Amino acid sequence: MRIGGFQRFSVIDYPGKIASVIFTQGCNFRCPYCHNPELVIPQMYGEPVHEEDVFDFLKRRKGMLEGVVVTGGEPLLQKDLLSFLGNVKKMGYALKLDTNGSFPERLKNIIDSGFIDYIAMDIKAPLEKYGFISGVKVDTENIKRSIRIIMHSNLDYQFRTTVVKSLLNIEDLKQIRELIKGVRSYVVQEFKFNSKIIDNSLINRAEYGEREKQKLLNLTTNFIQGG
Repeated sequence: MRIGGFQRFSVIDYPGKIASVIFTQGCNFRCPYCHNPELVIPQMYGEPVHEEDVFDFLKRRKGMLEGVVVTGGEPLLQKDLLSFLGNVKKMGYALKLDTNGSFPERLKNIIDSGFIDYIAMDIKAPLEKYGFISGVKVDTENIKRSIRIIMHSNLDYQFRTTVVKSLLNIEDLKQIRELIKGVRSYVVQEFKFNSKIIDNSLINRAEYGEREKQKLLNLTTNFIQGG
């Protein structure tokens, strides 16, 4: 599996657990606010992290770490993801998978394997704006199918949206909330601009005011302010 980065300890990426975070190389989306362009744009890829180094670390930290997060990029692009997850699961770790939801069949196969315990799916936009926000043509039926698969998976899950004021407005968030009506957990994360994003034209754009942030909070189970 192509591993573009490895964070040994995190207390924020797996809710309620101390975890390691594995970042896979490659993504089929080109979201302009993405802060990991080195995992998305092939010309920016670094030398992959060796799987053996990751496994060696996880073996040494058994009993100290509780979970492992596999994120990206888009992990479901990795052809050997299932076997990788199986090897991590054998070590006794709880596993969380992050995905953009564009590969529902692969997602279902992963869920059916029994290897993962938690799923986080990004909801980029209301369906009619998906291509605009993701930067590519998107089959929104796949997005809807992934939402249904996750909601009926009996796993812990979270849906989340990153909001950039110049890209998404309050009405867009209302439509997203309707799209995922009935979900247990939905997080809206305010994007904090920095220099390491795919589209630098977004830097220094206007951000949400306090009154707007309160409206965002009313649409979600949790609102995370940029920092």
